[in-house]
Amino acid sequence: MDNKLYKKIEEYVTGLFEQKQIPALVFHNLSHTQTVVKRAQEIAGHYKVSENDMLILFASAWFHDTGHLFTEPAKHEEKSVEIMEKFMKDYVEEEETINAIEDCIMATKAPRNPKNLLGEIICDADTYHLGTKDFKKSNKEVFEEFKLRLGEKDQVQFNEGTIKMLEHHHFYTSYCKDLLDKRKMKNLKKLKKKTLELEAEPQPKVGTLAGLEKDKSGLMSKGIQTMLRLTSENHLKLSDMADHKANILISVNSIIISVILSVLLRKLQDETYLVIPTIIFLLVAVSTIVISILATRPKMTGGEFTLEDIKQKKTNLLFFGNFYKASYDEYNAAMREMMLDTDYLYGSLIKDIYYLGVVLGRKYKLIRLAYNIFMIGIIVSVFAFAIAAFFNDAGSSGTLVNGAGSPL
Repeated sequence: MDNKLYKKIEEYVTGLFEQKQIPALVFHNLSHTQTVVKRAQEIAGHYKVSENDMLILFASAWFHDTGHLFTEPAKHEEKSVEIMEKFMKDYVEEEETINAIEDCIMATKAPRNPKNLLGEIICDADTYHLGTKDFKKSNKEVFEEFKLRLGEKDQVQFNEGTIKMLEHHHFYTSYCKDLLDKRKMKNLKKLKKKTLELEAEPQPKVGTLAGLEKDKSGLMSKGIQTMLRLTSENHLKLSDMADHKANILISVNSIIISVILSVLLRKLQDETYLVIPTIIFLLVAVSTIVISILATRPKMTGGEFTLEDIKQKKTNLLFFGNFYKASYDEYNAAMREMMLDTDYLYGSLIKDIYYLGVVLGRKYKLIRLAYNIFMIGIIVSVFAFAIAAFFNDAGSSGTLVNGAGSPL
């Protein structure tokens, strides 16, 4: 089998994970996939599988969790098969090979039911971590993913589910049984002990959704919540007022421009003394409209965020400009993570109010400038019309006097 195909599979799946960057995939991510590939090759090496079987295992391991990028957890295996078939049909002509890869991927779907040695190998590679020292870390990652993708879930209930899974789980290959069973039982014992300790805790800790309602001493007090809500509402009302003021200026000056263009311009050829005042009036009206539009013109940001932004609490998920290009799954996962972090949640509210204020400051500054230009411009324009009319009348009177005194 062409070794280039191995590289293409790896590059394709790696590209999928790097493009999607779903923050909720704390466990079922690229790192987990790479680990499963490594474990599958390790177990397959022990059994000295054929070259074609190694390709089947390699492709199965790489594609088995790609469905998590596009659909809900319960249906991800079927989606993974769909993604695999679409890719592999361009490189593999043998239908049997593609079907074998499909069987291996579907073998990882709970309840697991591998049909042959290859299925057993991929199943053991997928759950290899249950019998290693990495179990504590991986179990924590799975819990975080459960919280982000499936909503708030009690740690004790999650642990009880994991305990039940471990008690019913068994490795299929003799290689993994001999290597991992002992450590798996040790992990199970530790998890049971930890769960009993959690059950003994009377109150949920601040920072969990259950604890949010019970903390009355810090930022979670109703007074703080009311203050933030009222401040945000006041900012929005002021923003509406600014938009209304800008709309008045735009409407009034649009009417002025329409009148000038439809009435005065036709008279300028005969009444040339009105040219300069009319130009001044037009410039004032156009300038006022332009500045008013600038005050109300929305400014768009990137509309995307990364997993790193969420981890470092940089992204304000309460402002649409930071997430409108993200998928629903990405936004839902990020929001759930923010709701479980009190500092992040209230920090986002504070940041939202601050930037509302910054936008309001710019908006009112421009509207004030527009009103000043309009006010001063109206005064200057009226004086210009008055002066032009005065000198025109004076010139006309002088012509009449000179005409009357001239000899016949």
